[in-house]
Amino acid sequence: MDVAILGASGDCGRAIAGQLVAARVLAPTERLQLVGRRGGASASILHGLVSDLTDAYAEHVPHLDVALDPEEIVADLWIVAAGGTMPPSAGKAGGTRGGLAAINAPVMRDYAQALAKHGQGTEIVIVVTNPVELGVAYFAEAIGRSRVIGIGAYSDTLRFRREIAAALGVRRQRVSGFMLGEHGDGQVPVWSSVQVHGMAPEELAATVARLRHGATLDGFTETCAHERRVVMELLTAGHVAAAFTRVDSLAPDVRVVVKPYVTHLSGSKTVMATASGTVDLVGTLLDGREVLIAGQTMLEGDFYGLHGPLGVPVVAGANGISRVVEIPLTDREHAHLETVSRRLQQQVGEWMAGAATRVTA
Repeated sequence: MDVAILGASGDCGRAIAGQLVAARVLAPTERLQLVGRRGGASASILHGLVSDLTDAYAEHVPHLDVALDPEEIVADLWIVAAGGTMPPSAGKAGGTRGGLAAINAPVMRDYAQALAKHGQGTEIVIVVTNPVELGVAYFAEAIGRSRVIGIGAYSDTLRFRREIAAALGVRRQRVSGFMLGEHGDGQVPVWSSVQVHGMAPEELAATVARLRHGATLDGFTETCAHERRVVMELLTAGHVAAAFTRVDSLAPDVRVVVKPYVTHLSGSKTVMATASGTVDLVGTLLDGREVLIAGQTMLEGDFYGLHGPLGVPVVAGANGISRVVEIPLTDREHAHLETVSRRLQQQVGEWMAGAATRVTA
């Protein structure tokens, strides 16, 4: 299977390219196409990246190719990492989700339209660019929702399981559970889905209660917002180590939301973790088997009657998403997801309408 990375010259795109090649996800007979923008710095960067990857992994590097126009992209799987990212400090362009949406909407819209016009009709798209839900909406509108997966809920779920495993001192593979909803402030930890291999129901219930520090889902969003403010004050004062120490003291689900925020504002960003999750998902899709994962998709009433882009459990494979899976939820989890879904559907609609207005103005 041939893979294209849109935005391969950016920090995240380069990390994805490097990890894809290093992990030998693609065979030497397959193509990895690095996509940039003609007339920009990416043209020279990508040719240099081809040389660097070839030098580093000569024995097993796939066929590397550079594309600088959307119509030049020829791949079975598109990884969309193009566009801007949140700045590492507040007050700059794109410093809010709305600001980032305004920057990235034209990028994602143009690539989605190019795929609809020039594609073969079978390509699978993994949306990495934020807001992930906006990218999922554009590509689903252009090529159909079954061929589009947003990486947000997949990465958030990996983090959720990893944080639980770290708190228990076990391997992540022994923990299952989902972090659903929005890839952002509207993440919903589905603690009712958490299982730890080898742990009896009674022990699991007591363990979950201990890990959650006595908190409930009702105050989750407010807790995360409060902790972001606290660590922001620490970072602003230059107390970076103290900010990470504060994060490490939080409940696992709160850490999932707050830790990437602190990592990004520390100046390090979260490109390695994002790239690792993306490469993991690519490997899963290329494996040929259908598996149950979490991912952003366009709902059409097939998950508790919800509509619009949302991170939910889906069955995915080499042909994309075959079905949405309606896992059991508690009443609180259901209500929280419903609230997030309605807000997201309205917000993404406004972002898309705003982008369309700017084009016609």
